[in-house]
Amino acid sequence: MMILRRKGGASMVDGVTSKARRALSGLWRVVLAAGSLTLASPSLGLERLQVAQSVPAAQGRAAPSIAATGSDLQVSGDLTRLSFDLTGPLEPQAHVLADPDRVVIDLSEVDFQINAAKGLPPAIRRKPAKGAEPLGGVIASYRFGLVTAGKSRVVIHLASPARIVRVACIPAVGGRGAQLVIELAKVDRSLFRAEAERSRAERLAASPAPMLAAPQAGGPGQVPSLPVVALDAGHGGVDTGAHSASGALEKDIVFEFTKALAARLEAGKKVRVVLSREGDVFVPLGERVRRARANGASLFVSIHADTLSDDRSVAGATVYTASERASDAEAARVAEKENQADLAGGLDGREDQSEVSDILVDLTRRETRAYSNVFARTLVDYWKDIGQLNKNPIRSAGFQVLKAHDVPSVLLELGYLSSDRDLAILTTPQWREKAAAVVARAVEGFFQSRGGAESARTSPAGAPFGALASPRAGPPEGLSP
Repeated sequence: MMILRRKGGASMVDGVTSKARRALSGLWRVVLAAGSLTLASPSLGLERLQVAQSVPAAQGRAAPSIAATGSDLQVSGDLTRLSFDLTGPLEPQAHVLADPDRVVIDLSEVDFQINAAKGLPPAIRRKPAKGAEPLGGVIASYRFGLVTAGKSRVVIHLASPARIVRVACIPAVGGRGAQLVIELAKVDRSLFRAEAERSRAERLAASPAPMLAAPQAGGPGQVPSLPVVALDAGHGGVDTGAHSASGALEKDIVFEFTKALAARLEAGKKVRVVLSREGDVFVPLGERVRRARANGASLFVSIHADTLSDDRSVAGATVYTASERASDAEAARVAEKENQADLAGGLDGREDQSEVSDILVDLTRRETRAYSNVFARTLVDYWKDIGQLNKNPIRSAGFQVLKAHDVPSVLLELGYLSSDRDLAILTTPQWREKAAAVVARAVEGFFQSRGGAESARTSPAGAPFGALASPRAGPPEGLSP
């Protein structure tokens, strides 16, 4: 854990002076920029997402002009003070959210040069934002990161209702840089809820829902030359996902795996690949689904990693599909955790979840889930060649990210960050490449069994749903949703 100390007016971060830290951070920005260029290299052949307001690839983007080099949490009486050391000034905007209780601070894009695990609870907890022992004062935990191009966010999960005393950017001690100061104090729950409702009404009035851009090749109503696979690296940006006791973050592990899988699939030239996120950025659950459908996806694979607080012996990969009723208590727990991603990212959590419901849609959904189950079994069969499987490797529950009624979708949990064995292999590049090759073969095998390029079809409504029979025909013989 990085500790901020004050000594003689200078910031000391892990024993490194601010001056040296700035010099090192400049070097790291060059390294990270070079790495980002590599990730977005055209050699991978990754298709650009045809979605309005999506985050552009890192290539060609200038590094943020402001960096955060350290953070500090202090409690003095009834006042809780969280601060971030910045290399320059910015204008923060803050509001509160209820259920769960949070404080959200929106900023211009910031290069957070801080270990993201610093603001998380020291122990692995299933629900760190609800009933957890606070890190300090009214703060149970805090997260920070990119939410979209040009915009960063700090999300503070509250241990108890709090009012915002002050959110300001002030000149740093010594006259260099600035400091983002967030001061909170306990408040009655009724007053907190009233403020949350007032703030929500203001944001809804000022921010109309974003519109999807018209998709190009491979979009709804069009037949792409190759089937499209949407790869969804879970979490990202301000939403760190699960974390290990040592501070390894789910968002980083699954993104590295997704990149390796995308490269394998593109190299095989049997499918086209679209990514739900192209870097360490937050993408809402519903937007992940919309991006897949807008790009004509015939298969959606969401990549995650789990963690447990009460049984570190549990290990192995698990493949989940969507269902109204969870297959077991463990599947219900995982779905509940993953469905909270929007809350971790600082969203209200009351987005309209309604879906069109008619006979055609219901039949399509039934058929789509049948093929989701086919791919889940295919993936598990292939996975046996590369890694350990959970004792019950195929499960189902009500995952929001798997809700597309016309795109076969699965969620792959690579393993458990709470398992020393799983964590050791999940962070190994050699294993990552081998596992990505196995998953790529499973994807290609799935489409080959569906008829190759002919598997990229569209439903009568114009949305892609893979190599499915007519929605009126029901699921394939011998399969059940």
